[in-house]
Amino acid sequence: MLNKSSLLFLKDLAQHNNKEWFAENRGRYESAKSDLETLVDYLITNVGRFEDLGNIRPKDCIFRINRDIRFSKNKDPYKSFLSAAIGPGGRNSGRIDYYVHIQPHGESFLGGGMWEATPAQLNKFRQEVDYNAHQLKTIIENPVFRAFFPLVWGEKLKTAPKGYPKDHPEIDLLQRKQLFFMHKFTDEEVIAPGFPDRVIEGIQLLKPYTDFLNYVFFDEEEEQD
Repeated sequence: MLNKSSLLFLKDLAQHNNKEWFAENRGRYESAKSDLETLVDYLITNVGRFEDLGNIRPKDCIFRINRDIRFSKNKDPYKSFLSAAIGPGGRNSGRIDYYVHIQPHGESFLGGGMWEATPAQLNKFRQEVDYNAHQLKTIIENPVFRAFFPLVWGEKLKTAPKGYPKDHPEIDLLQRKQLFFMHKFTDEEVIAPGFPDRVIEGIQLLKPYTDFLNYVFFDEEEEQD
């Protein structure tokens, strides 16, 4: 569903990341953006068959290509990738969603999980792991899940978090500050006809994990009110 021309545009943008070049090639950008919108619309329709996404539209999910350079040493004005967050409320919901990243040279991926958790959310996560690690491990250690998501990204503490012993049986999970799972796609896979359905397959596998995190971070507290 994505065209080769969209990846070529991103490759060229990475080499000519300035406003003048972008202005001259805006038509190519608009074509790539339209490509992404078509993909995201397909994902919304089909993910909506097994998860309530509300009334979101592609524009609610797609991130701007402009970079925020105010506090960055890298002053490139544009991202060299296209991206979107699929989930209830779109990219600004604050909840755990499914992240789709399109970038040439085999850097495209589908990912999801705990990435920028607040201290309060980390405390909730660790309490849940301490109380009932089995539920989480059943999801993320499932052979089918791990076969699709072999890459685990994220920072860890070097020692046990405060309040937990160093010899805790779930010390690896307790040390996690981030627990984000990824499946990378080659450029050939991204432009293949079956790519959208492959992404949906991955989202279905991620859903129990995102449901777990959203419950622990948000819904469990609401139920107690």
